[in-house]
Amino acid sequence: MSESGSCTSIINLRYQDGSEGSSSNPAKFKNQDYAQLKDNYRRRRQLFVDSAFPPNNHSLGDLPSLTSWQEDDVEWLRPSEILKAQNISDEPTFCTKGASRFDFGQGSVGNCWFLAAISSLTFQKRLMAQVVPLDQSFSDYAGIFHFRFWRFGKWVDVVIDDYLPTYNKQLLSVHCKGGNEFWVPLMEKAYAKVCGTYADMSSGLPSEACKDFTGGVNMTYSLRREHTYGHDDELWLQLSRATGCKSMVCCGTPPKGGSNANTIGHTGLVDSHAYSVTGVTEVKCYGSTVRLVRLMNPWGKQEWQGEWSDKSDLWDRVRPEDREKCADREDGEFWMKLEDFCYYFSMASISCENPNFLDGDLDVQWQCMIYDGKWVAGRSAGGNVNNSTFSSNPQYRIEVSIIDNQEKADKNILLSLMQKPQQEYRKKIRYFPVGLTLYRIPPGTPAGRLGSSFFRRNRPIKRSQQYSSERELIELHSLEPGEYVIIPSTMKAYTPGEFVLSVFTKSDAKITPHHGDEDEDEHNHDHDSDNEEDDRILPEIPDKAKEEDEKKDYDPSRAIFKRYADQYDNLSARQLRKLLNDRFPHGTRYGFSLESCRSMIAAVDLDQRMRMSFTEFSVLWKKIHEFKKTFNQYDSNGNGSLTEAELQRAIQGSGIEVDMFMIKLMMFRFSDFSTTSLESFISLMFRLEKMSNTFKNNSSDGMIHMRWTEWSNIAIYN
Repeated sequence: MSESGSCTSIINLRYQDGSEGSSSNPAKFKNQDYAQLKDNYRRRRQLFVDSAFPPNNHSLGDLPSLTSWQEDDVEWLRPSEILKAQNISDEPTFCTKGASRFDFGQGSVGNCWFLAAISSLTFQKRLMAQVVPLDQSFSDYAGIFHFRFWRFGKWVDVVIDDYLPTYNKQLLSVHCKGGNEFWVPLMEKAYAKVCGTYADMSSGLPSEACKDFTGGVNMTYSLRREHTYGHDDELWLQLSRATGCKSMVCCGTPPKGGSNANTIGHTGLVDSHAYSVTGVTEVKCYGSTVRLVRLMNPWGKQEWQGEWSDKSDLWDRVRPEDREKCADREDGEFWMKLEDFCYYFSMASISCENPNFLDGDLDVQWQCMIYDGKWVAGRSAGGNVNNSTFSSNPQYRIEVSIIDNQEKADKNILLSLMQKPQQEYRKKIRYFPVGLTLYRIPPGTPAGRLGSSFFRRNRPIKRSQQYSSERELIELHSLEPGEYVIIPSTMKAYTPGEFVLSVFTKSDAKITPHHGDEDEDEHNHDHDSDNEEDDRILPEIPDKAKEEDEKKDYDPSRAIFKRYADQYDNLSARQLRKLLNDRFPHGTRYGFSLESCRSMIAAVDLDQRMRMSFTEFSVLWKKIHEFKKTFNQYDSNGNGSLTEAELQRAIQGSGIEVDMFMIKLMMFRFSDFSTTSLESFISLMFRLEKMSNTFKNNSSDGMIHMRWTEWSNIAIYN
């Protein structure tokens, strides 16, 4: 599949200024700076060892293909050591003569889905250079390499050392057929680091890796269904368009007998296996046109043995110029006719930087805006449209200006809803059902959030609502000019989570996000009772984003946070503990305990993810400095602790009324001795303030009324 076509590039409105997370300025995965690390190690004349993904069995994970005693025999070696162990005199190279789909074969890691995506990537030279910086080599060597992947709304730069797992002197994972070339096993290691371990790469769909190589649009097709319903022409058209739009095309065979084992059938095809589509063509055979699809097995061997395979005599019945398209060699690549392709393969996915391949209009320049959002239990996780809390979900109002009426059902809007995982290890990730609901907004409707009465009076554009438990949900829409609202939601209310919403438009479209945690009095309009004109001027999104970026650049707390946060920009209790004990004077030699840090995370954890985002950390950082100031103010003798009387005055000075009996209970619960340290005071104040605010926000005439689920949540998770 040659890199062809005059497909236009997409305009990403989020990263127009080249801010962090753009393709030209990727974020630093695990806060590791490749250029800085390489320079430091070269000056020190040492080789880099990645402590964030160490060369040991922890990074290998529990590979199902290895027994425990085999895992103990795995040896991590650098490329030069591997060649020496194999008695190869050549020096290691990164990539020679350019990257090719014939460079590699699969190893013991069950990641054919990932390697099929790499095979497709090699056709797209510009994308290849984005993911695999080809200026790397072993001549300017410090044992360090880097690769770039698109992860949940932004590009990240992933740094690795070049220790690779070997067993019996052979690479355990993917290997390059050239012997001394190492770009593929190093790229595999970088992706394993993103997934958590090598074992976490076992089993998957090629579309997942293709998304992480492009950051673009993924469309998946059920091949048997397309063929059964007589859609061969449409499928062929999509495959042909894909080749003209610099797309990556992959496919997969179904499992056999309910097992995911890679058994080899009588056809030569491997069951439950991923392949890449490397070309499509038409040939004349006895006066009839035959549509052929070329596929590649990431094993680098084991090919189709049916009609139009390498050894098929059908190739003797075509024109010489068509005969040249078939190469009879055992390299894993083969041709098969479209009908067999649809019968023996269950699915195909097309991935492209922009949606041009969908309608073949290569001259249209799509625009894309990416939004990060949250469903917060009790605030913005309103569930599906049948729930009374549906209106509390995040809302995105969009003004559509143009549709091509000359084209029937012109698809001018594409929506992508991607769930952001809360787990660091890919195999532990579980996605829950999510959906997208669209409403048309009548002219004259005031700006701002739409209230529950709007959704009671109006009907969604789609008659039936589909919820998907996949990582990404894609929807195409043909929207007439006017204003609409997009509602991403979970199927069940009170389901917390994070998401990335990407909105692709064929023309300029003004999009205004309204999140569920906005002040209802200011933004939420119940149009049954409020029909007055709204003359507020909402900020333009690019300016707001720029303003936020400028704030981040000058916020010293962000630099502290990023130094200790994980690759998902979150702090665990252990990471928070290290941050506070390193960066916040606590007055005792013991410092903050793990239990205190868990308590502080719970106090500011509005979305109940049990981890701390930067927004939540900003609240905590401000609060602990306020609490420290209060502590020092009432520590009358300056000995670094508060007596019972001092503790009572400090709490009352913060606006919370407590009697001496309650003070004694608090001293018993939160202090080790008869006095209270700064660490214990901070933990206590977070709990007290949260309980006080909860009471104030829910009480009436000095009484509070709550459902059991609400009360148990507050009482236990505090």
